[in-house]
Amino acid sequence: MPREIAFHGVYMPTITVMFLVAMVLAWALDRLMSGLDLYRFFWHPALLRLSLFSCIFGAMALTVYR
Repeated sequence: MPREIAFHGVYMPTITVMFLVAMVLAWALDRLMSGLDLYRFFWHPALLRLSLFSCIFGAMALTVYR
């Protein structure tokens, strides 16, 4: 995967696109977990959301920037 992506003549780092994809995946996972009422098993749902996003984003970034 290239390190930069051209978007309408502006070069953006790949990490920006991965951040947006990770946000969408985390949002979908959040909707699934809240639909199944799985947040009742966790102490702090907001902290879980942040950690899930961090894990998704970190895993995606490690595949490119390794």
